[in-house]
Amino acid sequence: MSDYELSAAEFRALYHRVKRMSRWGPADRLGGLNNISPAQVVAAASDVWRGRAVSLAAPVGSEVAPDNPDPAVHQMTHTGTGSVPASGLSFAMDRVAMNIHGNTDSHIDALCHVIFDGTLYNGLSADAVTAAGATELSIEVAGSGIVGRGLLLDIPRVRGVPWLEPGDHVTADDVVTAEAGQEVRIEQGDLLFVRVGHRSRRQALGAWDTANARAGLHPAALELLAERRIAVLGSDGNNDTAPSAAEGVDFPVHVLAVNAMGLHLLDWLQFDDLVAACEELNRWSFLCVVAPLRLRTATGSPVNPIAIF
Repeated sequence: MSDYELSAAEFRALYHRVKRMSRWGPADRLGGLNNISPAQVVAAASDVWRGRAVSLAAPVGSEVAPDNPDPAVHQMTHTGTGSVPASGLSFAMDRVAMNIHGNTDSHIDALCHVIFDGTLYNGLSADAVTAAGATELSIEVAGSGIVGRGLLLDIPRVRGVPWLEPGDHVTADDVVTAEAGQEVRIEQGDLLFVRVGHRSRRQALGAWDTANARAGLHPAALELLAERRIAVLGSDGNNDTAPSAAEGVDFPVHVLAVNAMGLHLLDWLQFDDLVAACEELNRWSFLCVVAPLRLRTATGSPVNPIAIF
């Protein structure tokens, strides 16, 4: 099987298993968001007891780095210097241009982001993504926001290390061990966040070429998450390990999560403040609000998820 842990045939079998476990009918466009009920949102909101809000996003990167060769551009269009009138009204203004998908900035993947075997989630044709944007499954599917119980599993914490090294995998056994160690359980409708320690490693050792070396979930772990019927999946990495663990598929977790299971995927989040709050409060679940921009035909959006305790 060379260097791959899953052969092409094994990955295909896994793909079809999780796809069968995640069906909502031919008309479905929501995917995993179907797993969140109004009652679950009310229950998550009822668990708020401190009124404390914590961001799960990293600051947008605007400097060239090994993992960010084409960073966001922040341009001031009107400033407070130069020809500002001495009296009366004036405005400071600026603009931002950035890639939605990359290897640094926190973002959410829409269900039209991953094309596999010529199709999108739920068998829709890839032709739905045109030069003018996506006519199906764009990030507008989540335009009203995603609200529910957030749950953080801190894999380095339960392994007793500061971070997972590039190339390491979070397995299904890791997920179960983290549940036991943190005294939590993944439930239907959860917005599940899996920490690999990427941001901590980057801060300590500097940026590196994450396109070719990063820690992430092992694709086989997605079967457990399909069984638990989660609504959303996110990580402080991009969820996929590099090098890939599946023969012939560079981003197997993206294929399984987005294309097969219909999960909106959040990549390159930052959990430092969240971990500190969870440890202080001895609580790893929280009300979570994810509010993508209303980009009606886009394949994703920059995002700043908020945990509320």
